[in-house]
Amino acid sequence: MNNFAHSTDAPAFDTAGMVHRTRRRRTALIAGVAAALIVAGGGTALASMTGVSQTSAQPAATTTVDHNKATFLLGGLTKEPIPVDLTGVDLDGAKGQLLKAQLKLGSITKVVSPGCKSATVVEVTPHSPKIVTEGDTVNVKLCAG
Repeated sequence: MNNFAHSTDAPAFDTAGMVHRTRRRRTALIAGVAAALIVAGGGTALASMTGVSQTSAQPAATTTVDHNKATFLLGGLTKEPIPVDLTGVDLDGAKGQLLKAQLKLGSITKVVSPGCKSATVVEVTPHSPKIVTEGDTVNVKLCAG
């Protein structure tokens, strides 16, 4: 029996290739999970932004307010900027929206505008088509009544 002990070659294992393949799989798995978490987090932020603006931004029925002037485009979260319409929102609601978007509230002025509800947003600066990103300052104009 001892005559056959060293007669065949031992199988060769590519241990370096196995380690690299395992690392690639692990890295790909971690990257996939991270991407899924980022997408889910961005979707959650987007849902909370649009959900509040739809429920609280009810303009008056006879308004002559230009929605484009009271809408800002929030950039940096997704490929395309997200429009946030603050038309008809009171000051507390506007502050909440700006806080969620991580924007700073600038000056607050009151203007006379026909057909608007008192103490609601009439215009924001900068407004669409300009894009604001995290940390930017947004000035708000409220209806004087």
